Amino acid sequence: MRMRAGAIKIGPGPGSQAREGIMKKSVIMAAAAAALCACSPASPPKTDESASAPSGDYAAQGVIAQSLPEISAALAKGETSSAALVKAYLARIDAVDRSGPALQAVLTLNPEAIRQAEASDARRKAGAALGPLDGVPVLLKDNIESKDPMPTTAGALALEENVTGRDSPLVAGLRAQGAVILGKTNLSQWANFRSNWSMSGWSALGGQVRNPHMLDRNPCGSSSGSGAAAAASLAAGTVGTETNGSITCPSTVNGVVGFKPTVGLVSQKYIVPISFTQDTAGPMTKTVMGAAMMLNAMATGPAKTDYVAALRPDALKGARIGVARFAQGSNDKIRARFDKALKALQDAGAVLVEIKAFKPDAGLGDAEGKILQTEFKASVNDYLAHAPDAVKTRDLASLIAFNKQHADVELVLFGQDVFEDSQKEGGLDDPAYKKAMETALKAAREDGVDKLMKENGVDALVAPTGPIAPPVDPVNGDVWPDFPGIGSLAAIAGYPHLTVPMGAVDQLPVGLSFVGTKDEDAKILSYGYAFEQATHWRPEPRYLKNAEAIPAIAAAMKAKGGAAKARP
Repeated sequence: MRMRAGAIKIGPGPGSQAREGIMKKSVIMAAAAAALCACSPASPPKTDESASAPSGDYAAQGVIAQSLPEISAALAKGETSSAALVKAYLARIDAVDRSGPALQAVLTLNPEAIRQAEASDARRKAGAALGPLDGVPVLLKDNIESKDPMPTTAGALALEENVTGRDSPLVAGLRAQGAVILGKTNLSQWANFRSNWSMSGWSALGGQVRNPHMLDRNPCGSSSGSGAAAAASLAAGTVGTETNGSITCPSTVNGVVGFKPTVGLVSQKYIVPISFTQDTAGPMTKTVMGAAMMLNAMATGPAKTDYVAALRPDALKGARIGVARFAQGSNDKIRARFDKALKALQDAGAVLVEIKAFKPDAGLGDAEGKILQTEFKASVNDYLAHAPDAVKTRDLASLIAFNKQHADVELVLFGQDVFEDSQKEGGLDDPAYKKAMETALKAAREDGVDKLMKENGVDALVAPTGPIAPPVDPVNGDVWPDFPGIGSLAAIAGYPHLTVPMGAVDQLPVGLSFVGTKDEDAKILSYGYAFEQATHWRPEPRYLKNAEAIPAIAAAMKAKGGAAKARP
């Protein structure tokens, strides 16, 4: 996901014709719709007035309705098996993703998922479980390579045959802990880096991802499928990727936890690239602990941190939290939820420090655009040049030509202006690129997040993560309301950013962001965990058709009789 052209905002901005061809290759038939009928239902979380009960028709049942830590515990206690979990998730995908509300969040299923689950069950039976994720089914965003017999497509027809047979390091880490790779999620095509007028959550291969809370609403990009799948209980956890907002935005509008780590903590290798300066993968789950469990497996490097062990329910006690009032946005309903979240932080022992004013460098938006387009051209050229022989587009220029040749599939809804602008960029040795890099990093780091934290003496910054999801608009593309938040600063700086649900507005989720400086991932996760444990404000999806499925809104939309009568 990237900002549209123009002046930068503090928060992240906006960013099935050929579906059957890819689906038929690797769909596993879901044969056991009631595989977990013997499991007890999940106990309902503590809620407030914004977290309504899910629709009875599509609500998840049994252990798959629970969070990743609870599913891991159920496996450890022998209350379920990995094979039963996989079959139950496949049945749920068939019922909710393929039919019913037809979320279109899952693009491809792994033909080896059941075999992997059975191997996990055998290990556990022998007392040789590989770790807390052993047997836990996860979904990967479909720009992340795995050695399973599935293509890595970025949602694009040009990469439909991109079966590499190799694991990205983050997948190797998940696999080393025994996680079952259930499949790949749909996404905003090319991680929402093809056009400034794109529609978040749409790809040529997967169609439009639907928001499970309200089906006509934007699931946000580009990790839209990962966010919707996590919210709708289609896997125990999912993996997304972010350049600017693509983990945190779909997490907030789908009502789940999303964590964008410090850039470099999770390897970018074997992930379809945009920018080596800003790209990172991260976990998307129902809970902060679930995200920390996944990050333990996904993180690379010699100095391993146990992010689960670092979580403390009292982490906010005495912590100085900077309240980014300058980024709270103009929506009164979001501001009311934000104020309620701030009260919860204060009740948990946090010392709140109001930060009312901040203005980023006026050149930050243009500098970021230059960086992303230059790095994308270099990175995607290299990626395509080393793709399997079956992939015929070997550089950005041939990819642009391919899309024109297949315009009836690829270019029906929007064009490829970002591709075309990127193709015009120079190389990584271009002085203009180097100057943009200097401008952007100084503005986002030294004069951005670091300055805000240092001058105000705070341990973290908080703000609303983003707006209330607008309707999907296939005519105009993404049409977003005022975008609150500080996600763009964190993204350009490469700093950690966690979003945690802070309830819902008219049944649509909103999230609270926690942002810190470089390598403070454990601290940010712990603050978010303490907030989550104090509130439990994650709303369950209700699969509403639209806003008028809410009785009060439906009534307000109707004429009231006398006032509407014709006058003489």
